[in-house]
Amino acid sequence: MEKILIVSATEQGAERVAELIGSENYSEKDCTFSAAEARRLMTSKDYDIVFINAPLHDVPADELACETARNTGSGVIMFVKSELEAAVEEKVCSYGVFVIAKPVSRALFRKALRLMNAVTCRMRGIQVENTRLLRKIDDDRTISRAKAVLIKYLSMSESQAHKYLEKQAMDLRITKAEVAKRLLSTYEN
Repeated sequence: MEKILIVSATEQGAERVAELIGSENYSEKDCTFSAAEARRLMTSKDYDIVFINAPLHDVPADELACETARNTGSGVIMFVKSELEAAVEEKVCSYGVFVIAKPVSRALFRKALRLMNAVTCRMRGIQVENTRLLRKIDDDRTISRAKAVLIKYLSMSESQAHKYLEKQAMDLRITKAEVAKRLLSTYEN
């Protein structure tokens, strides 16, 4: 794990969370005392894990936890009073937020942290695969548009257009998508 963010209403609460994290190897440990500042930080950095020590002064902590889980790729661990654990867990569990009751045992925290690290790594892999697939879909759309241009303007059949794009890609040693983009820039402008 690389970067973590601790969100707590008080400096003392943030220090307790930092103590629990201990000597884990993180390249960056940021700390903030408001949800507004946490939101600002999360727009400028990608955090691997966000720790939220409830309650917060400016918004309900569960609201920030759900928003963070929904809008970022960060793992979210939330600390709440033991009497509120079940109710908060019911609200946030569908977002993938991990809830830990206070006071926190070091053993439970270590397990939760290892679990969150594993989940976050897996999520990053899924995000990379998703990005790759979206790029592939975009390339396929571009190639289809280029084929349509070749059919329309050069009276080629679909098979001829396909072979043309493949041959150009081989001859120029670039991808079919790049050939298609160049072709579209010529004919669509």
